[in-house]
Amino acid sequence: MPRLSDSMEEGTIIKWLKKSGDEVRVGEPLADIETDKATVTYEADADGFLQIVAAEGDTRAIGSTIAHLLSDAKTALEPAPAAEPALAAQPSPVANGSREADEPDTPAGAPTGALAVSESGRIKASPVARRFARERGLDLATISGSGPDGRIVKADVVGASAGVPGAPPPVAVPSEGAGPLGAKGEVTIAEPTRTQQLIARRMASAKATIPEFTVSVEVNADPALELREQLRNVCSPLPSVNDLVVKACAIALAAHPNVNASYVDGHFERYSRINIGVAVAGEETLVVPTVFDADVKSLVEIASQTRALAAQVRDGTIAPADLAGGTFTVSNLGMLGVARFTAVINSPQAAILAVGAASPRPIVRADGSIGVGRVMELTISADHRIVYGAEAAEFLGTVRKRLERPAGLLL
Repeated sequence: MPRLSDSMEEGTIIKWLKKSGDEVRVGEPLADIETDKATVTYEADADGFLQIVAAEGDTRAIGSTIAHLLSDAKTALEPAPAAEPALAAQPSPVANGSREADEPDTPAGAPTGALAVSESGRIKASPVARRFARERGLDLATISGSGPDGRIVKADVVGASAGVPGAPPPVAVPSEGAGPLGAKGEVTIAEPTRTQQLIARRMASAKATIPEFTVSVEVNADPALELREQLRNVCSPLPSVNDLVVKACAIALAAHPNVNASYVDGHFERYSRINIGVAVAGEETLVVPTVFDADVKSLVEIASQTRALAAQVRDGTIAPADLAGGTFTVSNLGMLGVARFTAVINSPQAAILAVGAASPRPIVRADGSIGVGRVMELTISADHRIVYGAEAAEFLGTVRKRLERPAGLLL
């Protein structure tokens, strides 16, 4: 099982694109593999004849054997050596509220005539369909697939949940307390997706292991917003406020290399490239695609790339290569009206910037007069093992200067 993203720990084989005995060449597509972030087509890294070890639907840890590339077709057609056991599928809720982690997809006695089943006995279904079925308490064995080779797809599950005969209702667990259903009412159990589980582990690890601190500054956002208005009929696409912040951060990171770095295994790693991750809210999850070399990209290039990446995140087509290699992250909740917040560091990066809304506030102008201006609050969370307070403050000062004098962002 190849490592297809920095955070990948295991992968699920969705579909083999070749059969055992087929000759393959370097670069030919072998299989579609679901990672923690996306489904990726894995290409052969050597020539040979394919002997499949792990079946479609199996989940394997990084580095475990999923197939062999052999020197002759005859050997490749022979039965493969015993496969390593697949990792347990994500548990599904059952009627009594408990979970059976090793429960098979096809229960004993369930009808299987209309089902597409892999060689391992696992019902063929897309990862999204499996997740939807888990969330809705549906049994895949009761759903007919309309996908290739009878594979169950999302539309099949949605149809079943809408009232197709044979689809059980979502599982509800009564809680203890006052009243027939308990003080909290009816409780519906929903299992996190693999992506949500990974995010939970990474965030918990970051908070437990990184000695972080935060520093905040207020930025007069009027000059940046005025520049954006001037570019409205000039640039396509029009850069967003977040694009201006990304560009300002890229310039500041070049001046403050300790912020564009990581503390890894007791040593400092400083990076020559400035790759800024932009937090994007996906379907029930948070994904951070990367704008590579943001310091040498123009505002329009950054705007084009961030829009394309956000669209790919939301439709589930983002490639693992676009989720790796980040050296710093920007998280913006300003568009939701949030004035200020603190973001969790995206380990192993040294820092993350939280961007609040540009809101009207009283300000003191350079001539001492008081007026109303749009003020935006920026908060950096930094790893104190590599970034100290003064440097974090200086970094924010550089970002503020670039946003308050935004002509330099066009260079």
